[in-house]
Parts: sequence; structure tokens; C-alpha cells
Amino acid sequence: MQIKDSLQTLKIGDVEIKSKVSLAPLAGITDFVLRKLIRDYSCDCLLTTEMISSEALMQKNDTMITYSDDFQSPVAFQIEGHKPDLMAKSARILETKANIIDINMGCPINKIVKGNDGCALMKNSNLAYDIVTAVKEAVNIPVTCKFRLGWSQDSKNFIEFAQLMQKAGADAITVHARTRAQMYSGTADWAELSKLKGEIDIPYFANGDVISPETAKKCLEISKADGVAIGRAAMGDLSLIYRTEKYLNEGILLPEPCLEEKVSMLKKHLDLQIAFRGEEHGIKFFRKFYPAYIKNIRGGAEYRHKLVTELNYEKIISILKEILQNARTF
Repeated sequence: MQIKDSLQTLKIGDVEIKSKVSLAPLAGITDFVLRKLIRDYSCDCLLTTEMISSEALMQKNDTMITYSDDFQSPVAFQIEGHKPDLMAKSARILETKANIIDINMGCPINKIVKGNDGCALMKNSNLAYDIVTAVKEAVNIPVTCKFRLGWSQDSKNFIEFAQLMQKAGADAITVHARTRAQMYSGTADWAELSKLKGEIDIPYFANGDVISPETAKKCLEISKADGVAIGRAAMGDLSLIYRTEKYLNEGILLPEPCLEEKVSMLKKHLDLQIAFRGEEHGIKFFRKFYPAYIKNIRGGAEYRHKLVTELNYEKIISILKEILQNARTF
């Protein structure tokens, strides 16, 4: 696939992003390897790391950032926590590795919000303000934050929250168009996000249910956002962000990867994880990606079971060959 620079330019602080598409942060997913593979397709999109715990980072548990030595500009490092001083110190540590520091205020999972982190900050806007202010004062690169529509359907405060984050110094925001109560169920409310237009002066990205170039375009039209953030849909399609950029910029709708291409992507992804983490750890870590790469194929459930329970690399390759052979004879 030919790689071509995007045509759109989006300014976040003093950082120019030549794309309307970003890779959304996903815990345990958007690691160094996935970002590297997506960068091979798209030269311009903003990549975002999986969230990094400020507490763990300050305790010298740096296993989460060992993958960051290869600078993947433009890249945002996302930090998570609720203590302004630790968040500021964490941002300062990561500043040399990043173009942007992003603050997680949208993660809905219980173990995060129980610690007053992630989306719990939407219930404590004063603390969220203090965090952004502290991080902004600590670093010399742009600061952004990601949050949701609100904690629940009855407490949607994303407009006021966005205005407050802008006042605190945020250079851009990303909003997942669901509440915390919804988690990942239901449908992302892009129309609700359109209410932000004219209420803030900084760029905002729309996130949620963007799974194709067509849905990205529709999301931008409905939400009036400056860009879109693509998350889980990129797990099994490394070319998705590039194809979305192509469609948004030039109106050219490139075909989705065929099964042969997806299996090739899968193998390359697996090989890089093994090279990065070692064979056993790399294979175990990769289990979460198999369903995304081989969804909607004949005998998919059986093959997924085989792949996620197999630890021998050669046997995994044999299963992949069987998948392709089965598809050709169908």
C-alpha cells in the first residue's frame, strides 16, 4: 500500500498534526508495537500510548514505558492519576519522549474509578482543573485530556468540563461520546458532541463507534469535531487510520484488507511482539488480538480457540495457513 502524507493540518498548542485522525489510547493495546505498525501506514496521525499510571511511574515501576525509546512523532503519552503533584512529576519524566502529554479522565473501568482516577475526575472538576494546571506548568509541550459525556445520563457535564479544562490550560480534548454509566454499551452520541462547537476555542476530537472511513466522515459531520479518535477498530486492521485519512482528505475509499492481507498483518504483529517481549510472553500478550484479525471468517470460533490456547509459534503459523487454505476452498 502506498503511503502518502495527509493534507489536513490540525494545531495542538505549537504542535502541527497533519491529520484529522488519531489513535485513541487503549489499555494493554496501543503499546509500542501496535503504534509502530500503524505508523508504517500513516506518517501523520497522532498516536497515543496506553495509559501510564503516575503512581507506578513514580515508584520506579517503568515497565510500562520501556517501549518508548523509539520516538514515534507525533505521539502523545497518556498519564493517569488523581494527585496533581505526581501527575506533574510524571509528565516531566515523559516530556522528552513525547510531543504531547494527555491526561486520562475518561477510563470507566471499576478499578480505575474506585481509585478516584479516570472518569471519576468528571465528578470532581476542581481536582481535574488542578491536575491540568499542574501538568501544564510542569512541561513545555502541549497538554490534552480525554473524558466522556459525563458520569451518567443525568449528569452530563462535558461542556462545562471542557470549558474548565481549557481554562486550566488544555490545548485540545478528546471526548468519548458515551457516559461512564454506559461503559461501552449502546451507541456513541455524536450529535451530543456537536454542542461543544462554539463553546470552546481549542480543538476537540470525537471518539466512539468510529470503525471505518465512512463512519469517521459521518462522525465529523454530526459532531462538528476537528478530528476523530479511532480505538478498537484499529486492532485488527493496521491500515484503517491511513484509509480513513485517504477518504477524508481525497474522497478515495480504499478497500478493506482481504483475509490474506489481514493474516499477513497478524503474523507481522505477532513477530514484532515476540521480538519485543520474548516468545512466550509475546505469544500470550498477543492472544487479545486474534479475534480482531480473524473475525467474520468461516470457522472463526474454532480457530480463535485454537490460537488463544496455543503457545508454540510453529503451530500458530500452521493454524494461520489452515485458515487461508480453508478460505480458498470455501
